[in-house]
Amino acid sequence: MNRKKRVQSQSLILAFAPMDHAQELLAEKLIRVIEASAELLERFKAAINRLNVYPVPDGDTGSNLALTFKSVIDEVNSANANSLDLESCVAAISKGALMGARGNSGVIFSQIIRGFAEGVKKAGDSGESFLRGVAWGLEIGSELADKAVLKPVEGTILTVARSAAHAASSFQEGDPAAFIHEIMQSAVEALLDTPRLLPILAAANVVDAGGAGFVLFIEAIAKVVDPNHAEAERPWFAPAMAGASELASSIVQESQYGDVSELKYEVMYLLEATDVAVEGFREVWAGIGDSIVVVGQNGIWNCHIHTDDIGASIEAGIEAGRPRNIRVTDLSEQVNEERWVVAAHGSGAPDPLGTSDEGATTAVVAVANGEGIGRIFRSMGVNRIVMGGQSMNPSTADILSAIDELEADEVIILPNNANIIPVAQLASELSSREVAVLPTSGIIEGFTALMEFDPAASMAENIDTMSASVDRVVAGEVTRAVRSSTWSGGKIIRGAYMGIAREGIRSVAPDLTEASKKLLQSLIFQGAEIVTIIEGEGSSQAVTRELSEWIAATWIGIEIEIHHGGQPLYPYLFGIE
Repeated sequence: MNRKKRVQSQSLILAFAPMDHAQELLAEKLIRVIEASAELLERFKAAINRLNVYPVPDGDTGSNLALTFKSVIDEVNSANANSLDLESCVAAISKGALMGARGNSGVIFSQIIRGFAEGVKKAGDSGESFLRGVAWGLEIGSELADKAVLKPVEGTILTVARSAAHAASSFQEGDPAAFIHEIMQSAVEALLDTPRLLPILAAANVVDAGGAGFVLFIEAIAKVVDPNHAEAERPWFAPAMAGASELASSIVQESQYGDVSELKYEVMYLLEATDVAVEGFREVWAGIGDSIVVVGQNGIWNCHIHTDDIGASIEAGIEAGRPRNIRVTDLSEQVNEERWVVAAHGSGAPDPLGTSDEGATTAVVAVANGEGIGRIFRSMGVNRIVMGGQSMNPSTADILSAIDELEADEVIILPNNANIIPVAQLASELSSREVAVLPTSGIIEGFTALMEFDPAASMAENIDTMSASVDRVVAGEVTRAVRSSTWSGGKIIRGAYMGIAREGIRSVAPDLTEASKKLLQSLIFQGAEIVTIIEGEGSSQAVTRELSEWIAATWIGIEIEIHHGGQPLYPYLFGIE
């Protein structure tokens, strides 16, 4: 640990200053485990993200786990007291884990963190050692994680955590290094066994991403327990492990899980509800999805589901209590955010382009995932940009904050992403102003809608004209497969370019130009007048020129518009009107 991090660690520890020296030592070690975990997960989050079974560029398990631990540290820092005892320290850690959990693995991990902290507290209350607390903590954490998942699946983080807990259960006071080595060995063996238990992992030739994050957690414990602990090799992060498998197609098709896109959406939110209401809520969710995790304490529940019915999953929460911080992700199109969003501390960060709607009757808030796209939106009349997109969807609070910064009494929200539409709709219902959501599912639709926007007209008038414009546009996008998979047209080889429309994958080719042409061939319809090309990262002037010349030669009289959007991972976005 460098000097700066050492000072930060000491400041966290001193913030609690428990009265009892033995408990003070336990609190100190507990916080050091959290900090070491956060450091390891931040360092290896990109590697964990690559352990992903979908062909589109996504994979945010590593990012989600890193953010979960960051939330724990933030909660510990915000406790704002100099005399917190071990119990209060554990409470802060548990709250931070629950409120900051993201993604399925993140929610499960929040329970592991909570159980681990409770095990250390149990050791403190019993006058036992930190090693005993580790043993109890891993057992309690594994039990809480298993209980949190409605339909547990083997070959996941649950399996790895259970294996580590079993090894810890044989604890006897003795050599700390030998004790933690046994736990580490058990966790690693379980991690490497996950592809055997989950055929879809074997198909992609990867281990479970959440399980890989858990092994880093065990390594963080080892660093605290054994001062001489040396980091071991991690072969599951090697390129060969994360590469494509030639057996992908056959194994995925034979798997009990079927196509990787069988359940399309991941829905998450915090739910304020009673224990009784949550029981009924669980039953409703059991009928509409899978990968269900519902965990909570003191009336606040962190809820996660994979489903095809976004509306029903949110309505169930409304019936049970008050859902907030709703986050919806399309599992078949989930992507990483561009660097500018991450640098601005994630989705919902302050608009770098400022806010301006003075004198407007109607204002517009738009979500954008690229600086170039944001600037185009502003040039077309958008008053406030909310940064975000796939895999880092802005929260309801982020959109509400953007609305509140405006002066106009009437506001239109352009989500520009199917995953963000439900959050935008909830924000519109919670706002004290007149707010309407134009459900744009992509950047192209947002551009098209803004062509008809008139800040001097009423919200109702704008919605009518902008909606009609959106109905006339056909959109598509091109990206690269991050691993081998299958589609209706056959195999998808890792690294191939894929043309994707609203209905799904429409073209696959080894060449960007070829994939783009095949996609456009399927999108351009009789009577089309305008083709819009938005260049992103990975595009080139040569390819853009070839595409524009080919379009002009193939469809006589069609107008071509070219813009630089700077969006990550998608070299081209297309719109046809």
